[in-house]
Amino acid sequence: MAKKSAGLLMYRTQDCHLEVLLVHSGGPYWANRRWQAWTIPKGEIDPGEDTFAAAKREFLEETGQVPTGSFRPLQPVRQAGGKLVFAWAFEGNFNPANLNSNTFVLEWPPNSGVLREFPEVDQAAWFDLEEAKRRIIKAQGQFLDELVRVLGQVPLG
Repeated sequence: MAKKSAGLLMYRTQDCHLEVLLVHSGGPYWANRRWQAWTIPKGEIDPGEDTFAAAKREFLEETGQVPTGSFRPLQPVRQAGGKLVFAWAFEGNFNPANLNSNTFVLEWPPNSGVLREFPEVDQAAWFDLEEAKRRIIKAQGQFLDELVRVLGQVPLG
């Protein structure tokens, strides 16, 4: 059975342009990746957990900010590895300098016996839609397209 994740896509309008908040996965496997390596704040849904509750929990765990506002459901997307991602969009503001992510432990380097702690998310940033499309994991680009439709914005070129 494919894994399921849930997350939130925060957006804002700056100088009459729509921007979205994306995060960069922490840890050594993502360290040097810039393109198609960013994501919405999201994570796996715990067994028996409500999907929307998981999305809000994951946003808090990965950013350190409690998400509030009016949430709009987006159509789920299936990533290349088969994971199904559920998402909700909401308007908000977040200062990337205040990023406070949970951590995870990983044996690094592999087979070394050394356990190291890494942040789940090592960066957060606001991107206009064009830049976000280049940076976000390919399948999650569908969330950006749907956000434009939901908000009635001019479609991406």
